[in-house]
Amino acid sequence: MARKGVVSDEGTVTDADKSTVAAKAKAVEIKKQLERLVKAIVDEDDYRVETADEAIRALSYLKDLKSKKSLSFKLHGGGGGTVVIPKEFRCPISGELMADPVVLATGETFDRPFIQRWFNEGHRTCPQTKQVISHTVLTPNHLVREMVSQWCREHEIELPKPVQDIDEQLVTNADRGCLNSLLEKMSSSLSDQKAAAKQLRLLTKRSSSFRALFGESTETIPQLLNPLSPGQVDAHPDLQEDLITTLLNLSIHDNNKRLVAENASVIRLLIESLEYGTVQTKSNAAATFFTLSAIDSNKITIGASGAIKPLIDLLDVGHPLAMKDVASAVFSLCTILENKERAINAGAVGVILIKIMDHVLVAELLVILAMLSNHQRAVQEMCELGAVPCLIGITRESDCERNKENCVAILYTICFADRTKLKEIKEEEMTRGTFSRLVQTGTSRAKRKASGILERLNRTGSITHTA
Repeated sequence: MARKGVVSDEGTVTDADKSTVAAKAKAVEIKKQLERLVKAIVDEDDYRVETADEAIRALSYLKDLKSKKSLSFKLHGGGGGTVVIPKEFRCPISGELMADPVVLATGETFDRPFIQRWFNEGHRTCPQTKQVISHTVLTPNHLVREMVSQWCREHEIELPKPVQDIDEQLVTNADRGCLNSLLEKMSSSLSDQKAAAKQLRLLTKRSSSFRALFGESTETIPQLLNPLSPGQVDAHPDLQEDLITTLLNLSIHDNNKRLVAENASVIRLLIESLEYGTVQTKSNAAATFFTLSAIDSNKITIGASGAIKPLIDLLDVGHPLAMKDVASAVFSLCTILENKERAINAGAVGVILIKIMDHVLVAELLVILAMLSNHQRAVQEMCELGAVPCLIGITRESDCERNKENCVAILYTICFADRTKLKEIKEEEMTRGTFSRLVQTGTSRAKRKASGILERLNRTGSITHTA
């Protein structure tokens, strides 16, 4: 019977899925047995020598299994046995059997998707020789390809299929090993923590596959943030900045968004980083809340955690570097009703109006103010804080159609919420025809709102309108 195999993610080939399942089940069984044996040795002063021998045999079995996993093909049927992959057939980057071998300018051979990813990440050196390369043209290595094909045929192994979509970026055992090594350093010395944090910041920025790796375990993110202590989050500002930035990079990956947001300790560290740390750290913490809030359930979680007040406070401080990220986070979070209430309670209306009056981030903040204006208390605060003259001025003078649209939308709401403000709006229309002009030239939404304002003024007898 033929020993046909298929390639698995771990670099092994078996003649049937059930063989792989059986091997894994055996490993699990051995681990449980080892756990019992070690417990007996630790707990009993007078344990039997046989117990220690059994533990050694179990460890030896697991060691053999691990060492064969990535460098060999396990064949079952027809006598079975293990076939080691020749070194020259393995990609130096992934350590796996090459499906599409290509030659670099230095003469070294790699599997195409892995060396292409190396270049996509900005490298211009050979991973093997460290030489700076003159060009990044990849030449198919037909000789190695044919040798791999022949080797697979001789061992009745199915040849791995070349990866077509390089942009997907493969996750390799080497990637996992690198991640585990860097995360282990988060429990090491301060110098190790800082070096590992810088490396993780870079890797998670460049590689989507590396970002995806964090989603494989719920333990990775707590390990990453291990050096940051609640209440002393900015003890080492450079380390804090690198770790919070890494968290931002991770949150870009859709599968990581819930993993990050549903960890209460992570959210607490992000909130503290809005308040303490470098300006870049604060900005990136705000940006992390923005990316996480792409999921509605995360908006609820983040709002309930108390993050909105520190965001509004940071907006009030007005660091130019952080303002856009903070505004984006506040806007995204306030698309749900509960968070609008929280933002208003945190003083968002007053903070935003002051910034707009100071001509700071006007477009972005007007969008938030327009969104809050469907809340009665927000409208009341706007009227008390002198928003009407400011909004009329922008409607009349701004060259930005979007700003005019948001201003007239807020004024429309105010018209129906506070009759005392109709006088100011009427004077603007009677003197300059601002709203009549907007009916003719504004965006479709601006036209509707401006028409509504004019109808309101006409119904109350406030104006006698002429075109």
